[in-house]
Amino acid sequence: MSLTVTDLKVHYRTLRGDVRALDGVSFDVADGEILGLAGESGCGKTTLGKSLIRLDGRMKHVGGKVELNGTELPLSDDRAMNAFRFHEVSLVPQYSMSALNPTRRIGRMIRELLASRGAQVDTAELQRRLSLVGLKPEVLEQYPIELSGGMKQRVVMVISTLLDPALLIADEVTSALDVSTQQAVAGALVGLRDKGLVNSMIFITHDLALTSHIADSIMVMYAGKLAEKAPSKVITTQPRHPYTKLLIDSLPEVGVRHGERRLTGIEGSPPSLLKPPVGCRFRDRCPLADDGCKKEPPATEIAPHHYVACWKA
Repeated sequence: MSLTVTDLKVHYRTLRGDVRALDGVSFDVADGEILGLAGESGCGKTTLGKSLIRLDGRMKHVGGKVELNGTELPLSDDRAMNAFRFHEVSLVPQYSMSALNPTRRIGRMIRELLASRGAQVDTAELQRRLSLVGLKPEVLEQYPIELSGGMKQRVVMVISTLLDPALLIADEVTSALDVSTQQAVAGALVGLRDKGLVNSMIFITHDLALTSHIADSIMVMYAGKLAEKAPSKVITTQPRHPYTKLLIDSLPEVGVRHGERRLTGIEGSPPSLLKPPVGCRFRDRCPLADDGCKKEPPATEIAPHHYVACWKA
């Protein structure tokens, strides 16, 4: 088993109190698996990704544990996590197109970054990795401003995987790209896994349609908790959680005219995570809710590898 997350709880400190961004999340990612992580803004997707590498100083690890290949990650100790960052767990950050230093050529930037991690550049290997994501060696002599958005994104992907991490977290890496470039970047990510440059991957996104094409399984989150996790085909064709069903129903379908099928959103808003409601957190927006939903549902395996946190499932 590559990654095992058990009852992970992460809060943000604010002047009004702690925001319970992750409130008891448990799941596994197998060797070689790409897990798509989906849900509305504020559901905890990015927090989950950052918490696994501990890159945000505002986060407070409240409880739970994370094991990677049998070793527990020291999430409560920022300094101890340095031994794992980028070597074992790496991140392609959200808005990574703006993560490159505009005053450095790409090649120099990579040399400096590797030196800070006690590693040296293997020029032949670096050029091979650039070619895997569709970039030419000439990119190394260019400044970030000379590259397109998709090229910058792929440069960051190469940098994030130069130390062959066991787990790669890709956070909204396609959100600012056009459709054709999204497909190219998503394909490059899959190629990194297929070539053995990373072992497993968590692909964080709002785009369920894109996720279903590249992910082996999909986990849907809501208000800091797991709602449903299953193989991609099962999630998209046989969702069991009411929230997952409403998410999929809100997506447009190719070839269906607006007059034939009206798109509907999900009524209401997610609850405040300063003081989350008791019971199922989707209860106030759920068309199936009743008094039984005042008790929090556990994430239950209702079929092989299919977990749902809903009494109605």
